[in-house]
Amino acid sequence: MNDATQTIETAPEAGDPAAHAEAVVMRAGTSFFWAMRRLPERRRRVMFAIYAFCREVDDIADDPGEETQKRAALANWRGEIERLYGGQPRSMTGRALLPAVDAFDLAKEDFIAVVAGMEMDAGDRVRIADMDELTLYCDRVACAVGRLSTRVFGLDADIGTRLALAQGLALQLTNILRDVVEDAARNRLYLPADMLAEHGITDTDDLTRVLAHPRLHQVCEVLAGVARNKFIEAQDLVGQCDPKAVRPAVMMLEVYRRILSRLDRRGWQDLAQPVSLSKLSKLWVAFRYGVL
Repeated sequence: MNDATQTIETAPEAGDPAAHAEAVVMRAGTSFFWAMRRLPERRRRVMFAIYAFCREVDDIADDPGEETQKRAALANWRGEIERLYGGQPRSMTGRALLPAVDAFDLAKEDFIAVVAGMEMDAGDRVRIADMDELTLYCDRVACAVGRLSTRVFGLDADIGTRLALAQGLALQLTNILRDVVEDAARNRLYLPADMLAEHGITDTDDLTRVLAHPRLHQVCEVLAGVARNKFIEAQDLVGQCDPKAVRPAVMMLEVYRRILSRLDRRGWQDLAQPVSLSKLSKLWVAFRYGVL
């Protein structure tokens, strides 16, 4: 377990919180770094801090360690969020977020939702019962981040909330469809059990058999259709916003829409065939939608 997760419950971490958050973003190598860099400094610092928070709790959930340790570390983050909204965060990332809580009216519930999403991933086995549970999962790990981000972007509250929902679902469903085989290797299956059952896949204990089922591609096609509709909805909402304000959101939209398009072209019969965007493609998107 990363020692940094333990310091949250002991003493405040020393150092420059803003520099720490930016360093986390840079180490992650995300192509969205340059889109965030284009934001005004005050907003940029907050977006770096939000990204750092998401990166740190996601790393806990994906840690190969024991489930009890992961849940303890995530519980520490729940406590840190309470301290953040009490004005006394102890972690470097919490301190980076502190100036933004009031300045951008960031909702505590959204930070808690992200942690709750990581708790859904923290177990040794992940299964999703139905579309309602899948939507809840996507809301926690993706849409909640979008709600925090749209507040920082300064969007109208109604449009911002709707954009966060549509884009969060589009992006997370694309992630799920791209990573079906990789997730199965970790005993994770995010395709809803009721949808699988409708296509004759009723035993989800043995994921090798699930992956080999001749009708699995039909389930993927259904979810891909949902994702495509959410991309269209998100694009329509983006068109109602100040283009400069939503540059990072547009970049993410364009990257993931291209990934889904490549998944569609590959087809859903051979899920083991990897699909990704090249570094050059991501850089082009970053330049086209994050700089111009």
